[in-house]
Amino acid sequence: MLHIKSAKYVADYKIWVAFDDGTSGEVDLGGELHGPVFEALRDVTVFRKVSVDPELETVVWPNGADLAPEFLKGLQNKQNQSRPSAQLL
Repeated sequence: MLHIKSAKYVADYKIWVAFDDGTSGEVDLGGELHGPVFEALRDVTVFRKVSVDPELETVVWPNGADLAPEFLKGLQNKQNQSRPSAQLL
């Protein structure tokens, strides 16, 4: 089972997460904040209050919103694949 060890706000709707499998990176949640529990997170001042729940070991916000580590990992992988690779000259 995948868990999140740490998370921090980066900018806009982006967070940096470190997983217990040793991987880490940025995840852009800008297009993922759908549904009543996530409405409050559209306010960046609320969104930036992201933290890690020590029992659940996933990202949470003070309004009760949370996201599963597996969802975040899948989104991170998808976003990394869609970014252009650096080309060597």
